[in-house]
Amino acid sequence: MTRRLFGTDGIRGTANTEPMTAETALRVAMATALQFRRGAHRHRVVIGKDTRLSGYLLEPALTAGFISMGMEVVLVGPLPTPAVAMLTRSLRCDMGVMISASHNPYQDNGIKLFGPDGYKLSDEVEAAIEARMDQPFAPDLAGSADLGRASRMEDATGRYIEYVKNTFPRGLRLDGLKIVVDCAHGAAYRVAPKVLYELGADVVPIGVQPDGLNINRGCGATSTQLLQDTVVAEGANLGIALDGDADRLIMVDERGRVVDGDQVMGLVARSWAAEQRLKGGGIVATVMSNLGLERALQGFGLELVRTPVGDRYVVEHMRSYGFNVGGEQSGHIVLSDYSTTGDGLIAALQVLACIQGSEKAVSEVCRLFDPVPQKLTNVRFTAGSAPLEAVEVKEAIREGEGRLNGCGRLLIRKSGTEPLIRVMAEGDDAALVDAVVGDIVAAVQRAAALQAEAAR
Repeated sequence: MTRRLFGTDGIRGTANTEPMTAETALRVAMATALQFRRGAHRHRVVIGKDTRLSGYLLEPALTAGFISMGMEVVLVGPLPTPAVAMLTRSLRCDMGVMISASHNPYQDNGIKLFGPDGYKLSDEVEAAIEARMDQPFAPDLAGSADLGRASRMEDATGRYIEYVKNTFPRGLRLDGLKIVVDCAHGAAYRVAPKVLYELGADVVPIGVQPDGLNINRGCGATSTQLLQDTVVAEGANLGIALDGDADRLIMVDERGRVVDGDQVMGLVARSWAAEQRLKGGGIVATVMSNLGLERALQGFGLELVRTPVGDRYVVEHMRSYGFNVGGEQSGHIVLSDYSTTGDGLIAALQVLACIQGSEKAVSEVCRLFDPVPQKLTNVRFTAGSAPLEAVEVKEAIREGEGRLNGCGRLLIRKSGTEPLIRVMAEGDDAALVDAVVGDIVAAVQRAAALQAEAAR
């Protein structure tokens, strides 16, 4: 079975435009309810969201769909994606739903689904849900007396805060640390500052005034300049940036320099290996992780296993082969001892534990390796076109691979969440990397323009 709606991280698109309409959300809920029926008990689903205006559109549509199939709905309001995954298991729900487009701007929204174990769904299950959406629902609708009910869970925020705090080493505190935390005007705007404050930190919160339209705008894990400037201006020890649904983490040291997901994964892996907590003999990352991370891990006697882009694929490999640390350079950090999906706040606490135990500056602790020169450029294309199929683009890619042969690597891929072609190269020669990426990007842009013109 193939998937049309689902991408690398659930369903995503422009709000109130297919597939992010109330009608499609209703059918997704109904099909998913059928997929997860497993016995005669009263089924239950937990639904969370971030702070986008369109959450008010999708939340009631999903709720109606589940209720129509006889499911009880637990609404938790704005909470991080990993909190929904945690609550799905904690409440023994049959499934969980997060309404979020993660790091995308407010115009977009998405639907992420979790199974009863708190893990994101496999490609096969997503395809099965899509197939159910094409079938009539009338035979499976609940009777008038068997409709579900919806209720709001008032203590969901407190439950998640306590859960996160309990992942921090016992007896350790954040006293003496001044931390700027950027919540991207997103789902963690209440929980992240509270966790850090209650653990003893002097907290400077930014990105904590959501208005439905400002999520990820000039702030958060994908736009760190505000955090960098604030850390320096405040004389803070470090900064923490989360994205719209708080499943990503990017940090900033006391000098205002970015500490990306590769550095975080390497630091946690080295620390856990020293404590004999690391499982699998290394970490799982994606094809986007820097070659410098791979070399650093080799120096520690650890392995780097690469998967396709998407934290879901990282988690699948971790589960299959017994790893407990994995993630992405972009900041999805998965620590499976604590969470079934990326959790920016829990990952930050593990880094803070390393910092508090070292008595060194953050810039010393968190700079594990010097990254190999790497360049990533995104090229937007018209939906429906296929610039990677153009002869000119294929030739430019072949030529780039030849130029980097033996001294670097090249990765070209379509985004799973946006109409973008991502062109990435890395190698020890920065000028060569720039040149290779530039030539391929130019070829993709020309092909995209020609295909767009032909489609008019």
